Amino acid sequence: MSTPAAPEPLIAILDYGMGNLRSVEKAFEHVGAGTYVGADHERVREADAVVLPGVGAFPEAMLRIGERGLGELIDERLSAGTPLLGICLGMQLLFDSSTENGGAEGLGLLPGTVAPLRAEGLKVPNMGWCPLRLERESPITGGIAEGEPFYFVHSLIVGAAEAGDVVATADYGERFPAIVGRDLVFGAQFHPEKSSAAGLRMLRNFVSLAAPVEAAA
Repeated sequence: MSTPAAPEPLIAILDYGMGNLRSVEKAFEHVGAGTYVGADHERVREADAVVLPGVGAFPEAMLRIGERGLGELIDERLSAGTPLLGICLGMQLLFDSSTENGGAEGLGLLPGTVAPLRAEGLKVPNMGWCPLRLERESPITGGIAEGEPFYFVHSLIVGAAEAGDVVATADYGERFPAIVGRDLVFGAQFHPEKSSAAGLRMLRNFVSLAAPVEAAA
């Protein structure tokens, strides 16, 4: 008698109107995860992991997140043991604040400030492939080799972060955090969904951290 296959993890991809949602959704489906794209709190509570994507300006993103009550929902899910991955702007939103467009407070899940990328003599935004330097071991980077390139599109970076939260760095005019992680909170400054096999490997690592959870009462 064959053993029933384990159910695929469900990944909630938060939609607050500022994310490259379809490509992220397709990438997670490619690595064997089920997906929900949206902002319905009850549906997010049913997910085994949460993804915060983002493209655009930090202050507007935080305004939209606040309007949908997603900051409190993210806190709730983390307290329940649900892993979180921020992608591109979504990674920046994990931190305390940003100086972009007059400044704004972030989610405050990791200490640090987002500031403009200082790339003297180089074109900003940084748009293209940059190799990673692995700074410490993390479950999110299993199977990823030193120097593997990932695809970036950004003009701001986490300019002040605690060294222990930095998993990998990249260099474009200055060295900056490319992957961060603490406990169940992870972030990627690049777009793993556009980073070929290495990006999919990172997403697969994240999915492996997801364990079935019961929806909150």
